[in-house]
Amino acid sequence: MAKRNIFRSVAAVLAFGMCMTGLAGCGSEKRADGKTEIEVVSYKPEAVKAFEKIEKRFNETHDDIHLTISSPNEAMTILKTRFIREDYPDIIAIGGDINYSNFLDADLFDDISDLDEVQTVKQAYLDMDKELEFIPKDGTYALPYVANAAGILYNKDLFEENGWKVPTTWQEFTALCDEIKQSGTLPLYLGFKDTWTCLAPWNALAVGLTDSDTCNQVNMGNTTFSDTYGPVAEKMRALLDYAEKNPYAYGYNDACTAFARGESAMYPIGSYAIPQIKSVNPDMNIGSFTFPANDEESDNVLNSGIDLQFSVMKACKNKEAAYEVLKYLYEDETIQIYLDDQGGIACKDGDFAIPETLEDMRPYIENNRMADYQDHHYPSEMSVDAMIQTFLLDTSDNAQEKFLKKFDSDWKRYNRDLIRKVQDYQKEQGDAQ
Repeated sequence: MAKRNIFRSVAAVLAFGMCMTGLAGCGSEKRADGKTEIEVVSYKPEAVKAFEKIEKRFNETHDDIHLTISSPNEAMTILKTRFIREDYPDIIAIGGDINYSNFLDADLFDDISDLDEVQTVKQAYLDMDKELEFIPKDGTYALPYVANAAGILYNKDLFEENGWKVPTTWQEFTALCDEIKQSGTLPLYLGFKDTWTCLAPWNALAVGLTDSDTCNQVNMGNTTFSDTYGPVAEKMRALLDYAEKNPYAYGYNDACTAFARGESAMYPIGSYAIPQIKSVNPDMNIGSFTFPANDEESDNVLNSGIDLQFSVMKACKNKEAAYEVLKYLYEDETIQIYLDDQGGIACKDGDFAIPETLEDMRPYIENNRMADYQDHHYPSEMSVDAMIQTFLLDTSDNAQEKFLKKFDSDWKRYNRDLIRKVQDYQKEQGDAQ
């Protein structure tokens, strides 16, 4: 049975029980003061101060709408529980990942393509949301707000002192690593004890070496991971030659600390690691460049994903008020409040500052040379991070072949219903034509 049918079957049973007890969800209800209540639930508790400021400013400037933004811990678990109970907020603020895909597939979101602000979103981020659709849908179902970027962090002072240049091709990158190694400095720190860190360089390499819709192409039966992920796996293994001995003995915190102390010149991780690094060395001069995965610079792609976006629930009873909230959230001044608190890249076209640490990525951001994290399409049950770590630990001659075959077989195992749905859709489209 497809996920959507399971979701609705459970929801139907619980909804019946709620109807009998009078506990149905509210959403967009009128308050005692006559104002329309709009509830936003965000999955980012770390941004609570920014949202409190935004909420306060909105409520001070609107007489007919009251905005409440909550950012609870374990927000995704809370949201899924509320959805099953049909107790929906009006708007949810989540990332552009597999959760968004599942919620969209369950038909929970309203089409907001008639919202003017959609026309001001950088095209790359609209494209990312489209690629997160299991089955192509007409319309727009999220308003991308802020994105992040991942490539390679580097110690700018070390680079300047030694005359090292930021590489723009794979050959330049490996030559730089060799030069740094010969100087007595460790080129890279990996910290692969925490398996999730294996996905950072994997994603950053994959966006430049494979098509952004690879996972969907596999679902359609047009290719396999064995056919597409070979170069990614090969270059992942090549990183080991330039990293700490036994990177599986050191975790994320170890890697951040080592990089902060100058034990390596570079660290292949996302910009989200910078606060942790600066907690060890507040004065560290950090830069970040796009992973140069290709032989030609023009083929490189920046790994960037939607960190936060807003979706209006279909159950929202006052779409006009919800749109008023989205319009306010998308004002330049409001976006800047969030950026000043949390950093990141504005998904809206406009004159927004790019964090100094991401300055080397500016040409990619301004020219929409960006693609989403491949792991945003991976089911969590598949544990791809652990698979990558196991592959890197395997020193046998056919390690890569075994890894890619397992990737293909596990993908079919954990995406059986989705693959059937995609291929049924293809057949329906073919029959219609």
